Amino acid sequence: MRIEILNTGTELLLGNTVNTHAAWFGRELFKLGLRIARQTTVPDGEAIRDAVAESLDRADVLIVTGGLGPTSDDLTREITAGVLGLEMITDQAALRSLENFFTLRGRPMAEANRKQALVPVGCDVLPNPNGTAPGVYVPPRLNGRSNCAVFLLPGPPRELYPMVHTEVMPRLRALSGVENPPSVLELKFTGIGESDFHQGIDARLEETPGLEYGYCAHIGEVDLRLIGSPDVLDRGRAIALESFGKHLISDDGSSLEQTVVRLLTEMRLTLATAESCTGGLISSRVTDVPGASAVFTHGFVTYANSAKVALLGVSPEDLEAHGAVSETVACQMAAGALQASGADIAVAVTGIAGPDGGTPDKPVGTAWIGIAARDARTIAFKVFHPRNRHDFKLAVSQAALEAVRRALLS
Repeated sequence: MRIEILNTGTELLLGNTVNTHAAWFGRELFKLGLRIARQTTVPDGEAIRDAVAESLDRADVLIVTGGLGPTSDDLTREITAGVLGLEMITDQAALRSLENFFTLRGRPMAEANRKQALVPVGCDVLPNPNGTAPGVYVPPRLNGRSNCAVFLLPGPPRELYPMVHTEVMPRLRALSGVENPPSVLELKFTGIGESDFHQGIDARLEETPGLEYGYCAHIGEVDLRLIGSPDVLDRGRAIALESFGKHLISDDGSSLEQTVVRLLTEMRLTLATAESCTGGLISSRVTDVPGASAVFTHGFVTYANSAKVALLGVSPEDLEAHGAVSETVACQMAAGALQASGADIAVAVTGIAGPDGGTPDKPVGTAWIGIAARDARTIAFKVFHPRNRHDFKLAVSQAALEAVRRALLS
C-alpha cells in the first residue's frame, strides 16, 4: 500500500515550527506493517490543490495534516472537496460538537468556527475531543478521480495523534489487509564509524534471505535497523555482534544514557559527573532517564579554573603547568568528583569547544575524559572532535557516557 503524507502550513516552511509528523507517522505506521512512500510539505492556501491532485494519482492512501482551522487560510477541506468534485455541506453532529466544545469552556463560538463543520458529502467525520477541528475520511468509493483513500487531519500533535490512533489506524488496518507485520530490531553502536559497518558486515547481511537492513549515523553513534521475521533478525543480530559486539550500546532501542542508568541500577552503583567543556550536558542526558535519581548523585559544572580548584580540589600548580585541558587535570577532576560526591564512579570532561582558544599542541576540538572509581586507578584519555560548539559538546558527552558504560562492564 502506497501511503503519502501531505503536511500543510506556511510555518513549517518558514522554520518557525519543526515538522515532527513524518517521524511519528513512520513509527506508528510501521507497527501495522505499512511504510510512508512520500512526504510533502506545502504552505497554506492554494498550493495544497496541486499537491493533493498529484498525490491522488500516485497513492493508495493520502493523509493530509493541517488547514482545518477557522481562519481564511485554512482551506484543506474546501480544496480537497474541489479536487474530488464533492459538494460541501454542514454536518449537524459536527456543528453540535463544536458548540459543546465552547459551551463547556464558557466561551462564545465565533461565526468563523462554523466552517469547521463543513464536510464533503458522504464522507466520515472523525471526532476531535481535543480541539475544534474534526477530521474527515474520504473512502475510496467516493473518490471519482482515483482509488485513493483520503484522511484530512488537524495539524497540532495533541489533536492529531489521538485521532490517528482511534480513527485512522483501524481504517488503515482494514484497507491494507496486513495481518502479520514484519518485526524490527534496532541495534545501537558507538565508537565505530558508519563506513566501518559497511565494510565489516554489509556482504554478510546482504546474503541473509528475507533480511532488510539499513544504517542511521548520529554523532558518536551508528544505528543498525534490521527488518524481517524473528529468525532472520536473530541471524542479522549475530552477524553484527560477531564483528562489533564490544561497541554495542543496546539491542532494544535504548539510548546510551538509558543503558548507563540501567547498568548502574542493576549493579546498585552511583555516578557523579564533573564537567567543564560540556557545561552540564552529561548530567542533563543522565537525568533525562526515568529512575536516574536512584543512581545519580552529583553533577559538578566547573567551567572556570577557580571552580575546578574550589569544588574538585584540582591543583592550581598543575593547572598552571599543564593547562585545564590535560590528562592531569581530567584525572584530578574525576577523582575530586568521586571524593566530594561519595559516588561509586565519576566521569570528568575538560576540553576546547572553540571556535577560539586552540593551540598547535591543543587544537580546537581537543578534550580529555577522566574516569575514577572506588578501589581502581583513575585514568584519562584524549578525544578529538573538531566540530561546532553544539556538536562538540554532544560528541564529548557521548564519549564520556561510553567510558562510563565500559568501566561498568569491566
